[in-house]
Amino acid sequence: MQTNLYDKPLIVCSTSPMTGFFRDGTCRVSFDDQGSHSVCAIMTDEFLEFSKSRGNDLSTPMPNYGFKGLKAADKWCLCALRWKEAYEAGCAPKIDGHATSNQAIKFIPKDILLKFSVN
Repeated sequence: MQTNLYDKPLIVCSTSPMTGFFRDGTCRVSFDDQGSHSVCAIMTDEFLEFSKSRGNDLSTPMPNYGFKGLKAADKWCLCALRWKEAYEAGCAPKIDGHATSNQAIKFIPKDILLKFSVN
């Protein structure tokens, strides 16, 4: 069982929209998840624009995949390195530390993640 940033059981990030590498609402990762979708980020317009400018458009609906597109305040399991890239660019979104997998600290220092946690 994966734990969160507080070494407690990982909780659900979001089921509406459904998120996670496994599309089960959690930011748990496995060996198959090479992007480490481990950070439960709380979307902002600024981050969505940043991600789109980097080639990962999360705001445009893709009905053929059942994806309605994200908007500000939605929670989404981000790749740890995408969140880190946004952090380095000064536009990292806040995160839900209870729903962020402890696996994210392989890529991002824990103290930085905790500073961005809303809980």
